[in-house]
Amino acid sequence: MKIKNVELQIVCGITSKLPETDKVEIAFAGKSNVGKSSLINALMNRKALARTSATPGKTQTINFYNVNDVMYLVDLPGYGYAKVSEQEKIKWGQLIERYLNTSKQLKAVFLLIDIRHDPSANDKMMYEWIVSQGYHPIIIATKLDKLKRSQVAKHVKMIKEGLKLLPGTTVIPFSAETKQGREEIWELMDSYLQEETEVE
Repeated sequence: MKIKNVELQIVCGITSKLPETDKVEIAFAGKSNVGKSSLINALMNRKALARTSATPGKTQTINFYNVNDVMYLVDLPGYGYAKVSEQEKIKWGQLIERYLNTSKQLKAVFLLIDIRHDPSANDKMMYEWIVSQGYHPIIIATKLDKLKRSQVAKHVKMIKEGLKLLPGTTVIPFSAETKQGREEIWELMDSYLQEETEVE
């Protein structure tokens, strides 16, 4: 897809009413500092569309990015950040749950996992939870440029085993630095858009 225009159009906080949109929605979930903002910027070919930060836990809202007026990329709050109170964590969890349960336009959930490490307890919980909501998350293994090429297959296997991925689950290694994996992610997103057009 050629990006003609993209803008942050809707921001929902803990108390906000969630929007009912008329466009395909694709959500991105992942723990704090896994590289969600960097991924969204790379997908959109923009440097600072989604604000990146060295401080984890920066995204505390659900952000809807309108792409070409045909789809929304939905950035969910990062989870598992230690410096946030338990009460805040529960509220964020409820916000994400509310979104996954009520969105009529959500076609896919991408779950970002840091390729360098074994999936954390939070990652496992998030994966199982997304599956329990009826979605089959696509895994994006971020920070690919931090590994040697010879290590990639071993680390992808580590993620598959660590999360106990369902057979047939797609895992896409991705680097915001080199943009490797960007095309595969776009191919998937385009296919969801295509399906929607065919249904109409």
